[in-house]
Amino acid sequence: MKKILYILIPLALVGLMVAKLLTNKQIAEERVYHYDREQPVQVTALQVSQTKIKPEYSFTGTFEPNRESKLSAEIQGKVNLVLVESGSTVRKGQVLVQLDDALLKWQLKAAEVQVKGLEADLKRFRILVENDAVQGIQLEKTELALETAKVQVSTLKEQISKSQIRAPFDGVVTAKLTEEGDFAAPGKPLLQLTDIAQVKLGIQVPERDLQLFELGKNYAVSIPSLPIETTGKVHMIGSRGNPANSFPVEIIVPNLSKQEIKAGMFGHLTLTTDTGITGVLIPSTAIVGSDLKPQVYVVKDGKARIQGIQIEKRIQDQVLVRTGLQEKDMIIIGGLINVFEGASVITNL
Repeated sequence: MKKILYILIPLALVGLMVAKLLTNKQIAEERVYHYDREQPVQVTALQVSQTKIKPEYSFTGTFEPNRESKLSAEIQGKVNLVLVESGSTVRKGQVLVQLDDALLKWQLKAAEVQVKGLEADLKRFRILVENDAVQGIQLEKTELALETAKVQVSTLKEQISKSQIRAPFDGVVTAKLTEEGDFAAPGKPLLQLTDIAQVKLGIQVPERDLQLFELGKNYAVSIPSLPIETTGKVHMIGSRGNPANSFPVEIIVPNLSKQEIKAGMFGHLTLTTDTGITGVLIPSTAIVGSDLKPQVYVVKDGKARIQGIQIEKRIQDQVLVRTGLQEKDMIIIGGLINVFEGASVITNL
């Protein structure tokens, strides 16, 4: 009897558990909402119409320096003096770094002494040649030696001048990359010089908006961080776009008297055109899908039908549609969560 009980009791417990689970499953299924695809969906609809607007175009970019250069020495040598610091304002031609030129100066002095000696020899040989005391070849050799010595003098003077690193343009020292006692060599940057007397605003312009810009034309530019408004002239329109079909446009903006516009600041350009654009203006909330393949739901005979569109321009929370919608089409702008292709809909205008 005990053995039978040991078998029956676990079986009874398992049966009770199975019965309880089945009951819970039935209760859960009864509580779950089952959407009826045949039941009409309540939506908010809008009847569209053709409209003509003067769109406002807005572009944001970053200011870059008009010119920027990393200065290095053309000859090698020890850095004797660094005459500027980061943030120093310099003028074109100003000496910024002085290299050790003592040895070059001694070599120049020796070359100049050699030139004087050869010039004296040349005078004597000319007198001797005139009196047939020496052969003319001696005179020719002296003349060639003098020319060689003069070339050496000019070379040493050029090397001495290059021991001074001068500013190639007016600007501000934005990086000091060397100190006194350092070793300079060709190609090794010593200073970074930046010209922000003028700054370049670089923006990316979509292909369809590129016709708004003309070389040499002035446009209003604002700097939100200052905040100020100024004007700039289009300096460059790119001839090659990026993968998103946007083209670079550079606008030269004169800096303020105290050069408040810094490289890296954001600039904003807004413009309108006299020519209006005709299209269908709809709320952006009506669009489903991606920007590459935008679509809307159009109500036809009480059914929701998906319709592809082409977007002309986004204007704040609205979209100007170029093609895909006709006058008096009814589109769904609200209640889209339960809408699908072919769904029955009840519209609220």
